[in-house]
Amino acid sequence: MNQHVAIFAIALAVTGGCKPERERVPVGDARLPAGPDDDEGSPPGGFTNGVVTASSQAAADAGSRVLATGGNAVDAAAAVQFMLNVVEAQASGLGGGGFIMIYIADDDRTYVIDASEKAPAAAAPDMFVSQPDPEVRGSSGYIVGVPGTLKGIAAALHKWGTISVEEALAPALAAAEHGVPVHPMLAEDIRGGRLDHEIGAAAYDEARNVFRPDDTPLVDGGELVQPDLARTLRLIGERGPSVFYDCSDSAGIANAIVEAQMATREVNPDGVGRMTCEDLKNYDVVIRDPLVRTYRDYTVVTAPPPSSGGVALLQMLGVLERFSIGGEELGPMSSQTLNLMQEAMRQAYADRGLWLGDPDVARIPLAGLLSDAYLQLRSETIQLGRRMPQVVAGDPRPFDPTFRPTGMVAPVTGEGRGTGHTTHFNVIDGKGNMVSWTSTISSAWGSGLMVPGYGFMLNDSLGNFNHRPTVSDDPAALDPGANDPGPNKRPISSMAPTLLFADGEPIAAYGAAGGATIISTMLSLTLDLVDHGMTLDEAVTAPRLTLQSGSATAVTGIEPGLMLDTLEPLRRLGYSFDLVFKLGAAQIAVLFPETGESYGVADPRRAGGVSGPRD
Repeated sequence: MNQHVAIFAIALAVTGGCKPERERVPVGDARLPAGPDDDEGSPPGGFTNGVVTASSQAAADAGSRVLATGGNAVDAAAAVQFMLNVVEAQASGLGGGGFIMIYIADDDRTYVIDASEKAPAAAAPDMFVSQPDPEVRGSSGYIVGVPGTLKGIAAALHKWGTISVEEALAPALAAAEHGVPVHPMLAEDIRGGRLDHEIGAAAYDEARNVFRPDDTPLVDGGELVQPDLARTLRLIGERGPSVFYDCSDSAGIANAIVEAQMATREVNPDGVGRMTCEDLKNYDVVIRDPLVRTYRDYTVVTAPPPSSGGVALLQMLGVLERFSIGGEELGPMSSQTLNLMQEAMRQAYADRGLWLGDPDVARIPLAGLLSDAYLQLRSETIQLGRRMPQVVAGDPRPFDPTFRPTGMVAPVTGEGRGTGHTTHFNVIDGKGNMVSWTSTISSAWGSGLMVPGYGFMLNDSLGNFNHRPTVSDDPAALDPGANDPGPNKRPISSMAPTLLFADGEPIAAYGAAGGATIISTMLSLTLDLVDHGMTLDEAVTAPRLTLQSGSATAVTGIEPGLMLDTLEPLRRLGYSFDLVFKLGAAQIAVLFPETGESYGVADPRRAGGVSGPRD
């Protein structure tokens, strides 16, 4: 039967701390697959040689098999990512990008591979202004960023893996060639509107031909065979990742990418893609240092810009730390706790809207945004039992030694960018290496464009740029335009792959999918694990809320499960609510340092999977 424990018990085992009100018991309540000798669905302990959590059981199993044959966490993560392109083509894959957080036990160091998409060299700040319709923009070729997923996989394997790209993609190749059952979420998304556009245009028809053969959508449990994707994977395995990025390669993949993103909606003639062969050839990943901040007795390690998710998570934790969350009055899902969380969200989204962008192109006052003094000022504006009428971006420049503050900043309230169709997965191996990987093609089905003859979707990630350029040097309303479109620039994302440490030991890898809702989901998860002492399963399945703007009229999205008696006091404070049936999907994997056992939980919102090798 399942064992129950709060994640903080892991920290107690490491730190030797003592909290008498909480009994230290083995880590558990992990939703684990049934083993051959266990019909009840959970082994008596955790996995002893690693664990994989993913939004797909097939993907988790692919990673587990790599661990079972001696591969490390990086090897297994590469196999998971390739498999997700087969079973969740609408959420991530070769045509997208992401952020890969890797902890290497031998180095005792954490690395972040920024494999996010880049704008082409011909991108311009006003390139999206002429098209007001977000659906038209998002399904036109100029929304496609230069994809980075494959180079991210290759870089991770080259630096820290023990298997080749060809070996890592072998399970996905077999699955694409021989077929896989259609996942329930995939069946639902096949009916989505992003696949409805421009009947008769090759790059738009291509995905319909795969997922709606003969105009009949594939259904849950049906067979999905993808020979074109299998061909692409085989070419990558035989010739290496350069086959994907080099237009001179006779395989033709790179040329087909460039041609596919030239497609545009008939009502949007300016929407032709601007990516060239040179853009593909020049793309590379960046290895960045993670962001690190303590919270309570833990250390939170998360993704840096151009991800906004990590900055926002650390800001929210920083402003909330002075409150006794988890105490008698600020328990989980209490109206008082939700009041504080919403105000912290409003501040983080407002700062995100003004200051965050690609650090290789834009100047970002990152040190100021995360400084104790700045966060203390922001925290002091939050009062329990009060909803601020409007929250605008703060001014972190006085707290950042790289900036000389002159002029007043623009009163930006921030704004989320859609729900996204990202995916997240985690891997822990038997030696304590960890991978936390958030991957995406942005919206469901990305741009809706599939590369003809090669079987993978192209992203719509440039839609994460500002629709209209915001840069302004007005001394009364300065705006750096940090996230305005620009040549070779990466748009901000909300991805926040994260690791949690206790007394220097890594104990958890976690993250979430869901576009801009990732930020609020990661706050909820961290508070539930650290402050509220929830079990892993409780933290992942608890109902969530998201408030993505500081404006006076911003509406909070809530999942079913939040009680009316909790919401009514918040309504009286001025909050308003909109029911959202699913806010993202989270995955958590934990390591119990004393025994080396690993556990995992996958979010039932995406019917995810947990898998680990058996002794």
